[in-house]
Amino acid sequence: MKPEPMARRAAASWAPPAMRPVLHLSGFMLLALSGFMLLPAAVDGLYGNPDWKPFLLASLGVAIVAALMVRATRCNLASGLTLRQAFVLTPLSWALTSAAAAIPFFLSAQPGLGGHLTHSYFEAVSGLTTTGATVMSGLDHAPPGILLWRSLLQWLGGIGIIATVVAILPALGVGGMQLFRTESSDRSEKVLPRARQIAKAITIVYATLTLACGIAYFLAGMAPFEAVTHALSTISTAGFSTADTSLARWQIPAVHWIATCGMLAGALPFVLYVRALRGDWALWRDPQVRSFLGLILVVSGLLALWLWGRGLYGPEAAIRHAMLSVVSVVTTTGFASSDYTTWGNAATGLFYGLMFIGGCTGSTSGGMKIFRFEVVALMLRAHFLRLLYPRGVFPRVYGGKPLPDDVVGSVVVFFALYFICYGALTIALMLFELDFLTSASAAVSMLSNVGPGLGTSIGPSGNYAAIPAGAKWLLCFAMLLGRLELFTVLILFMPRFWRG
Repeated sequence: MKPEPMARRAAASWAPPAMRPVLHLSGFMLLALSGFMLLPAAVDGLYGNPDWKPFLLASLGVAIVAALMVRATRCNLASGLTLRQAFVLTPLSWALTSAAAAIPFFLSAQPGLGGHLTHSYFEAVSGLTTTGATVMSGLDHAPPGILLWRSLLQWLGGIGIIATVVAILPALGVGGMQLFRTESSDRSEKVLPRARQIAKAITIVYATLTLACGIAYFLAGMAPFEAVTHALSTISTAGFSTADTSLARWQIPAVHWIATCGMLAGALPFVLYVRALRGDWALWRDPQVRSFLGLILVVSGLLALWLWGRGLYGPEAAIRHAMLSVVSVVTTTGFASSDYTTWGNAATGLFYGLMFIGGCTGSTSGGMKIFRFEVVALMLRAHFLRLLYPRGVFPRVYGGKPLPDDVVGSVVVFFALYFICYGALTIALMLFELDFLTSASAAVSMLSNVGPGLGTSIGPSGNYAAIPAGAKWLLCFAMLLGRLELFTVLILFMPRFWRG
């Protein structure tokens, strides 16, 4: 009998058989991430910035570790993953890639990041989860490699969450996501014949939208580097900027409108873009798209009237700033053309409520998602009708199809779990002597992956640098928790999950 290779014998000693496929796939993700680290290294080298060395060292180190991981955990993946393996893979891969992505920050000479483990990991998690919360200041003078790496992480996180939402979460039945099964997660409602074709088509759409957004920014007056970095952050609905004042640095109406349109494009279901390319214009018939766009138009219109009526802006500026701010918060991007916390208490309360909503399922945006609010609205309507007509039958229909009971139950449980986590996180942050507004807004901002919070310290004109270190680690957990739809993370803390 041929002796077992040493790498496999070593793998068997530290990796249980059930974990080998999970670690194998995680290794490939780290390999891909190490390759992307070479891009900011090349940019720093082109600009003559010495920060190219940390990126090169980080790339080599991550590549070596990832290659060893892939080699040591070789296994047959033809049969796919079990349900338990899929639950483990999702949070583990995001946590590992975040740790690897933090290495260039830690090795850099950037003030506030270099040599600071907490800040480096916070910035990396914020980027990959497309949250957009930052601990950096002095962005206008930061090295180009660091700025590009932040935007690249958001862009990679955006396409990563689309893949997770389309391929994994529906199969796991997380929070009503089984309503959106496609060929990549189930055999029903096929978009394209094979899952790989779906992934390829979505990637092409994602890259095309990013390219178009970057060209539009450049034509509107941004420098080429700024146009690229902002395009990466816009389509991923993430919000990292190259300026401390975000989009307020460019008082160019065209830039603001391009950002608004780009954020809207990133917050729509990418599977529907693929269908549109095949001639099926289901995008405009989708119930969550119509509800999402309707909400944006109504809220933006009312806010614009409020700003104009109070004399803060003229008609065009009021519409532009209102639309960009509402779109930025609802899509969980975090861009700002003005500090909306200075618009009055009513506006602050409005944006606090908008932080919970989020965009469409299958997009790059975070939040609770529009479709869940639609499901709750259908349930409330049916309940009130039953109170009026006790013997009546009121079917729940979503998108022209009956709404399955398991979807309804999952959505209800998701709402309950979300607000339990939100309350617990708010109280936990207040234990660090943070005031209520900062704690409450930071909690919802992290769970919904919005980025900026409310108040003087973490608002649109501030950052998270002054937050205590322990609170930052808690917020890192909250970002991952919200990005992965709660269940995929919290189920790992159940002892029964690990039995058998």
